[in-house]
Amino acid sequence: MKHIIEAQQFSREFLEKTLFPLAREMQIIVRRGGSKCFPKKRMITFFYEPSTRTRASFEIAMDLLGGKVVFSTENAAQFSSAAKGETLRDTIQVLNRYRPDIIVLRHKEEGSAKLAAENSEAPIINAGDGAGQHPTQALLDLYTIQKRFGHIDGLSIAMIGDLARGRTVRSLSYLLGKFSEIKIYFVSPNHLRIGDDIKNYLTRHGVSFYETTDLRAIMPLVDVIYQTRLQRERGTTVQIDADFHITPEITALMKPETIIMHPLPRNEELALEVDQDPGAVYLTDQIDSGLFVRMALLKIILF
Repeated sequence: MKHIIEAQQFSREFLEKTLFPLAREMQIIVRRGGSKCFPKKRMITFFYEPSTRTRASFEIAMDLLGGKVVFSTENAAQFSSAAKGETLRDTIQVLNRYRPDIIVLRHKEEGSAKLAAENSEAPIINAGDGAGQHPTQALLDLYTIQKRFGHIDGLSIAMIGDLARGRTVRSLSYLLGKFSEIKIYFVSPNHLRIGDDIKNYLTRHGVSFYETTDLRAIMPLVDVIYQTRLQRERGTTVQIDADFHITPEITALMKPETIIMHPLPRNEELALEVDQDPGAVYLTDQIDSGLFVRMALLKIILF
């Protein structure tokens, strides 16, 4: 594997036999304070959009594996030559001349990671391409679910919020299509429904899915609550009604073993009081999984 561009590129066999076992090994390495697997490897993190978790976890992952981040920018659109009109294609070709071993890229335009990979000798990791995909977020989400339940087959997942423009729900849906007897409940206002391309993909892969506006009705049915925020930076100007917010009143309806996830950052759609729920993993296990999975991916690509 050279580039990470989209969730569809991963097979179930890769997830279960390679990535997840290696992520567990990375957890041990973190407890031991890291390793020196890649003492001379160099990473560039090039972000045209803001990031906290993705950028920090990739940079810390590289450090824990003994490598180093040689160039990092959080707002390349403003603080790189992109502000002068340089194209992504030219930027990637220039960065390659500095001999990085890997480039982690976030860009506002869908398809940007694919374009970068086509113009890069160094491996490209898609850290989010507009409303397109966020494959490493989906991998860590799936790993979080697998760790909690011990399996993925047969689970029911509710994806809630801005499903029209949220890239994390797209990538996670693609990965869930690799597994058996999955049920997905897409819960959103009608104007923020999941795209037809995702529904067509799930249909082809035999995944049962349902679209609803009734959050309360599905709460007792699901094993995983995957809440998302309104994607205001992608042109969503309307508000999401409180009927789609997760509050203690809503979590009281769910099964005791249900977990609550969120790719973060959150806004009003996930109440602070829910943090105390035993099933809330978005500030704990889900964050830890991001570090372990991204360390595993770096080791797979760079080893």
